Amino acid sequence: MITTNRPFSEWAAVFHSASCVGTLLDRLCHKVEIVEIAGESWRLKEANERTSRRRSRPPKPPG
Repeated sequence: MITTNRPFSEWAAVFHSASCVGTLLDRLCHKVEIVEIAGESWRLKEANERTSRRRSRPPKPPG
């Protein structure tokens, strides 16, 4: 199983060679089922909530 948060169209930005990406996708996608899950990222939502909580806390006194 391989998971990614980037669509195939953006893989060329990650790998150095466009021909490498084409070959890699060809090998990976042979006889597979691609499941695309659309929706809000749970991890991103949690990270944003943690950041908001940190910002809303009063600063600690020095010392």
